Amino acid sequence: MPHPYGIHATARIRAAHNGRTTTVPLLHHDGPFHLRRLRARGERARVRVLGAMSAPLGGDRLALDITAGTGAQLEVTTAAATIALRGSTTDPATYHVRIGVGEHASLQWLPEPLISTRGSTLHQTFDVDLAATSHLLMREEQLLGRSGEPPGHLTTRLTVRRDGRALLDQHTAYGDPAPAWDGPAVLGSHRATGQLLLVDPGLESHQEPRVIGDDPAEGQAVLTPLADAPALAVTAVAPTPALLRHLLDTALAYVHETPVRKGARAHEIRE
Repeated sequence: MPHPYGIHATARIRAAHNGRTTTVPLLHHDGPFHLRRLRARGERARVRVLGAMSAPLGGDRLALDITAGTGAQLEVTTAAATIALRGSTTDPATYHVRIGVGEHASLQWLPEPLISTRGSTLHQTFDVDLAATSHLLMREEQLLGRSGEPPGHLTTRLTVRRDGRALLDQHTAYGDPAPAWDGPAVLGSHRATGQLLLVDPGLESHQEPRVIGDDPAEGQAVLTPLADAPALAVTAVAPTPALLRHLLDTALAYVHETPVRKGARAHEIRE
């Protein structure tokens, strides 16, 4: 709904399994979010999020609720990059993504990059609840500034719970006034960064961390198993969005091509 200091909007996606295939009984559009059903891929339903206006701007309060019910298979993508812009107010914008995945359900969250532009302030949060038998593939990419432009201030918080227990709680902050975000211990000269999270009960435990990328100037990624969970996290930095996507895709391909899984269910997590 309209708000004098920005847009307040919540869009909702709900997928369910009807005993034969996955359906999407709820697509609730709101504010800048327009949701479109895509052609299914096998039993996997697919939804694309379209931006109906420029957002998020300063002062906006945006939320996206995504639920994959028991046995459902759902993929959610975006049509274009999300661009955080300075608005008519100095208030920060917020973008909250809530994800719930039920028993024996699978969800893939594969948006295009988020671009933090000069003068913008965006606080993005992800709140993910998984059942013990859920499958999840999340990919997030951030581009700090457009070509030749310094970024705004961007914070992200990812909280994941599996079967009611904390699996991952990660916080990042980029752009002034975040300290040392462009120092050698964080991004250095790189301006594209991204994360990939794979949770799959079929993953083998006791995997070793792996560095992906031979030339630090071209970007590198680190694939790390999470403690006491069938999950892998990938963190990557690169000079360009294309090189960043290549690193994340290479990390996911490594998981598919090596014996890190119990059984043969790789089709459930492929893009």
